[in-house]
Amino acid sequence: MQLRWGQRTHVMGVINLTPDSFSDGGRFDRPERALAQARMLVAQGVDLLDLGAQSTRPGAEDVGADAEVARLLPALQLIREAFADLEQRPLISVDTFRAPVAEAALEAGADWINDVSGGRQDPAMLPLVAAAGCPYVLMHSRGDSQTMDALTDYGAHGVVDGVLTELQRASERALSAGIRREQLIWDPGLGFAKSTEQNIALLRGLPRLRSEGIPLLVGPSRKRFIGAVLNEARAKARLWGTAAVVAQCVSAGVDVVRVHDGAPIVQVARMADALWRGSH
Repeated sequence: MQLRWGQRTHVMGVINLTPDSFSDGGRFDRPERALAQARMLVAQGVDLLDLGAQSTRPGAEDVGADAEVARLLPALQLIREAFADLEQRPLISVDTFRAPVAEAALEAGADWINDVSGGRQDPAMLPLVAAAGCPYVLMHSRGDSQTMDALTDYGAHGVVDGVLTELQRASERALSAGIRREQLIWDPGLGFAKSTEQNIALLRGLPRLRSEGIPLLVGPSRKRFIGAVLNEARAKARLWGTAAVVAQCVSAGVDVVRVHDGAPIVQVARMADALWRGSH
C-alpha cells in the first residue's frame, strides 16, 4: 500500500516492544502480544504500524543495537507474515535512530524508517536510507533522552521558526547524503526538547511547517504536555486530549498522526477530514 498525500489523514498505530515506554511499556514486549495488538489496530482502521524497540522517553536507558534488534525482529517478522496475503496490507514503520537496526528491519520487510534523531545520532543512517529508497520520517529533536529537557531555548524567534530552521538543515544533510526529497516526511517532534507552552505553539504553527511541501507526521499521543494541560498524570487517561490535538492536526493539513489508540482516533480523523478536507 502506498499513501496518497493530501487526500486524507492517515493514522499510524504505535506498538512499543519495550519494557519501559512511558505509556504502555511491557504490554507488547513478546512477539505474540505485538501481533495481537497489530491485528487489533489494523481491524480498527489504522494505515501504518510503527514498531519501536528502544524507548525514547525522557531519561530512557539506551539499550544498544544488539538488544534493540533482538527485541524488534521476532515481532516484525511475525507481523509481516501475518499480513502478507492482504491485498491492502498495512505499512510497517520501524522507530529507530540506529543504522544497523534500520538495515535489519528493512531486510526483514519494514517499509519506513522513523528516526527520532533526524539522522543526528548515527552518521550511517542517511546513506543507508538513501540506498534503500524508503520513506524516512525525519523528526526534530535535540540532544538525547538524557539531555533533551534542558535544550528548550529557541531564542527570540521562538519554537516554530527554530523547529522549521532545524528541520530544513536536517533535510539538507539528508539530501546531500543521497536521500530524495520525495522520501522525506517531517515530524516536528512534540515533547522532544519542548516545554508545554512550546508544544502548543508548535501545534498552532503547523500550517507554516506544512506549507514547505514536505508531508507532515505528528505524534501527540498521550504525551506529557497533554497531561500538564489536563492535570492528568495517567498517560492512558489522555485520550480526549490526544483527540483534540489530532483535530488540530487535521485542520492544519497534517498527513499522518501517530497514536496508541486506534479506533477512537481513526473516527476523529475521519470526522475531522469530512469537516476540513471535504473527504468522507
